[in-house]
Amino acid sequence: MSTAEETAGGETQAWGEVTPDAARRLLVAAVEAFAERGYHATTTRDIAGRAGMSPAALYIHYKTKEELLHRISRIGHEKALDILRTAARREGTATERLADAVSSFVGWHAGGRTTARVVQYELDSLGPEARAEILALRRQCDAEVRGIIEDGIDSGEFDVLDVKGTTLAVLSLCIDVARWFSLEGRWTPDEIGALYADLVLRMVGAGTPK
Repeated sequence: MSTAEETAGGETQAWGEVTPDAARRLLVAAVEAFAERGYHATTTRDIAGRAGMSPAALYIHYKTKEELLHRISRIGHEKALDILRTAARREGTATERLADAVSSFVGWHAGGRTTARVVQYELDSLGPEARAEILALRRQCDAEVRGIIEDGIDSGEFDVLDVKGTTLAVLSLCIDVARWFSLEGRWTPDEIGALYADLVLRMVGAGTPK
């Protein structure tokens, strides 16, 4: 499956909040182009062409190429934060909540790998102000996972010596899925999510949730 097919067929639902339709088409085209070529190698003409529009039409909706990347990054990080926050604040033990957080977060990175690659790996292409906004969202993601781990330590479910380092390891493990995952591989997004949840529970010294 090509990047274009994947994004057009499997990830456009993630951009339902982007209106009007022309703005959404341009954003989806930008995701495809940034994932395939990288932000700096992509031109506004490339993006407009993928969307079936003229370069001039792009500037009606986005002032700059960076504004497109910023919007993609913000929406993606807000979605990632919502996934982690929902898992962290559900009822259940810390073990159950951490397993839910990891399986959901990994599933999102696998199922939406084209988007996730842009969201997670093009941060340094943003200008200082936009980058600071996205870093603030990343810190909130970090806090949700760290909170679950701290709860597990307090309840005696987890055996963790370095909470900050373990939180970083958990998030890094999840995020890296977007770099290598393929639908043509041996796992589905749900299966890789379940596998990683089990690995993370072992990492923190927990048993498998009932």
